[in-house]
Amino acid sequence: MKSKENWNPLTFDEAYVIEKKGTERPFTGEYYSSKEPGIYHCKRCDLPLYRSDSKFDSGCGWPSFDEFIDKNVRFVLDADGRRTEIVCASCEGHLGHVFFGEQFTAKNTRHCVNSIAVKLSK
Repeated sequence: MKSKENWNPLTFDEAYVIEKKGTERPFTGEYYSSKEPGIYHCKRCDLPLYRSDSKFDSGCGWPSFDEFIDKNVRFVLDADGRRTEIVCASCEGHLGHVFFGEQFTAKNTRHCVNSIAVKLSK
């Protein structure tokens, strides 16, 4: 785990999503339709977050995962109380939102992740 002083530099668009809790446009992210094997890491601090074998096509416009690595993703209730945000457990960078009960997979969970908030290592 990197300390704040050693976090990766972010572009303007990456900072908008990760630090300001923004959202990239649907169907535009680098990993939306990717089927490449590997591990998705936090773009800011490199913490491993998701394995590619937990990725599935939900048709929502963003990469979707039904499982995260260990305790590396935290759930935070949005200020409006309607959605649950997902953040990196190490640097608290915004990743997206989690949804339950949609029946996409047997785990019945969908982590809707902004591609710009993660990077894939093979």
